[in-house]
Order: sequence, then C-alpha cells, then structure tokens
Amino acid sequence: MQRTERFDSADRIIKIGFWVNAFLMILKLSAGYWGHSGAVFADGIESACDFIAIFATMMALKLGRQPFDANHPYGHGRAESLAALFVSLVIGLTGGWILYESIVTVISGKFSSPGWIAVAAAAATIVIKEWLYRFSTRTGKKLESPALLAIAKDHRKDALTSISTLIGVIGAFFGFGIMDPLAAGLTSFFILHIGYRTFREAAHDLMDGTASADFIDALQALAESVDLVEHVHEIRARRSGQYMIVDLKLEMDPNMTVKQSHDVATSVKKLIFDQYPGVGDVMIHINPHDEEHEDLIRL
Repeated sequence: MQRTERFDSADRIIKIGFWVNAFLMILKLSAGYWGHSGAVFADGIESACDFIAIFATMMALKLGRQPFDANHPYGHGRAESLAALFVSLVIGLTGGWILYESIVTVISGKFSSPGWIAVAAAAATIVIKEWLYRFSTRTGKKLESPALLAIAKDHRKDALTSISTLIGVIGAFFGFGIMDPLAAGLTSFFILHIGYRTFREAAHDLMDGTASADFIDALQALAESVDLVEHVHEIRARRSGQYMIVDLKLEMDPNMTVKQSHDVATSVKKLIFDQYPGVGDVMIHINPHDEEHEDLIRL
C-alpha cells in the first residue's frame, strides 16, 4: 500500500468515527435530558470529550503524512504517538470522572427514574460503538497506525460505558435506582485499564521501544537469505507513526568492493520493502565477516 493510500484510509476511518460520534453525542444528551437519566446525559458529555481526542488524532494524521524535511529527517510519524498519548489521557480522565460521579451518587442516595428513550439511546450506542471499534481496529492493524488503534480503543471504551449505562438505566427503570451508579463505577475500572494500555503503548513508541521479537527474527531471516550476506550482526527497529524504521548491520566478505557491498545492501533493502509495506526506512551498515571489528556506540 502506497504512502498516500495508507494515510487516506486512516483519514476515512477517523472521519467516519468523528461524525458518528457527533450523532451519538446529540442522541445521548437529548435522551438523557428528555428521558430524565443522569447516566445517559453523562454518557453524552463523555462523547463530547471524545471530540477532543478524535480532533487531535485527525490533526496528528495530517501532520504525520508530511514527508521528512531538514528539521525532521525521520519524518513526522511521531505525531501519531503523541496523539495516542493524548487520547489515553482523555480515556483515563473520563474513567476517573465516571468513577467519581458514581461514588458521589451512591453516597447522596439521589437516584433517577429514567424513561424508555434513555434505555434505547444506551442500547443503540453499544451496537454502533462496538461496530466502530471492530472496523477501526481492523484498519488500524492493517495500517499499523498507533493513533487509529488508540481511537479504536476509545470506541471500545464507549461501548463498555454504554453497557454500564444500559444496565443501570434498566435497573433504575424498574425501581432499583442504585444499579445505575454501581454499574457505572464497575465499568470505570475497565475504562481506566484501556487508558493505561493505550498510554503504555504510546509511551513505548515515543521512547524508541523495540519492535516485537517475531518481527526482528523475520527480518534477520529475510536479510540472511540474500546472496553474499554472511550474517546479520545486529538489528534494531523502532516505530514512527504508521512506519517502522530499521537499522541493520550486515557481515560480508571483507574483500568485496564498495560497489558490490552497496549492491547487496540495496537488494536487502528492496526485499524488506517488498515484504513489509509498513517499513518506512532501512539503514544498513556493513561489517567485515570473520574479522575483529569494533562497533562504536555511545548509547
């Protein structure tokens, strides 16, 4: 998949989520107000908070698609990880807010008696948000986009919140008012867990965390399959937005000419690009095979 196609696909999914979220926000705020349900109204406020996260992701994707320049020789892909970090904070704050509100409601003992419109709004949100989660996750994994995967988790968080809201609203409708804040409080822990996982993954990328061991092993096998590559001395890979940046140290015959070793390195790079469209750049260093050599590094 070409660079523009990858970004266009991500943009399309984000925009769908943006407008669907707008519809759900209006639906839940209206249903919460007219259906006399504080839980559904609070769910609508949560959707309003999601606008901030989705808008930040859209801006990050726009920035991340810009090619490398003199000030950013590795491109602008890290903008996606920054957006994912911001989304994780929004998810965490939302979970903390829901937990706080549920505790306050239980302590006060002031429980609402919602109408059927509130029940219908919560049920519709579950179905729509779960569909958005699966749709966004499938595309996010295909594009290997941390920002899109973070938004997908935010959709799952909304579905979980609405399950809590639905249980609570139904219970309150039949006279068990305390079920609403209790269910919301339980779901807040799932939301906080999703926020933590999103934060951890975004921080891992921003801290130049390594790629998975399976990916590293596959790269080594692929590079060593090229003729005249004696051994892969070292591999490092880190994520920058939707792309992986790979550093390879290859061992070759010390008697090869610079031109020969360059041609072999180019073959390795082309093979990696062909097999892994998610790799944005491959830097290759040549070492002499079966000879003592020192790799200078200060990290």
